[in-house]
Amino acid sequence: MFTGIVTDIGEIVGFTPTAQGQLHRLRIACRYDQTTIADGASIACNGVCLTVVASGVEGGRTWFDVDAAAETLALTTAKHWKVGTRLNLERALKIGDELGGHIVAGHADGVAALVSREDLPDMARFELSTTRELARFIATKGSITLDGVSLTVNTVRDVTFSVLIIPHTLTVTTIGGWKAGAEVNIEVDLMARYAARLTEMTV
Repeated sequence: MFTGIVTDIGEIVGFTPTAQGQLHRLRIACRYDQTTIADGASIACNGVCLTVVASGVEGGRTWFDVDAAAETLALTTAKHWKVGTRLNLERALKIGDELGGHIVAGHADGVAALVSREDLPDMARFELSTTRELARFIATKGSITLDGVSLTVNTVRDVTFSVLIIPHTLTVTTIGGWKAGAEVNIEVDLMARYAARLTEMTV
């Protein structure tokens, strides 16, 4: 489990397609202490929970390897990742850690398209659209995870919604580089998903 609070920005420095392109082995450079990264550990990369299969240090910089499998490539923006892609990183939640964002599984539900960006004094407003299936879980003032970042929904209109991003978040995540036309990973709030399922089962 995660909280949607990004703790580092990593960069893909190695990319190897395997299994006829159905699996991508990624090497991600980061600032984490390599001695704290165990094989089998979970690290959320742009909101996608991936399993560490190896780690090391090269040129004074920590790296870890993960595999992005067919389902991940089909459902998320991982299919577009390449050497040089920057990723929001978060280590798995430990018992006793502060829950600063909201409960995030790291299981991206799909993608949202960036419709527009409006730079305001000291913040930025983004409008995004997603599928109708996912939009039904998005509510004003509710929580949403975009590229691994826990955010509060500002407005909702049909399949379109907006978020306001403060300067700190623009600085410590990849959101500062978002532009209209791009796609981001989206994970809807678990509470909204379970509430909807409960409603369906009791109708």
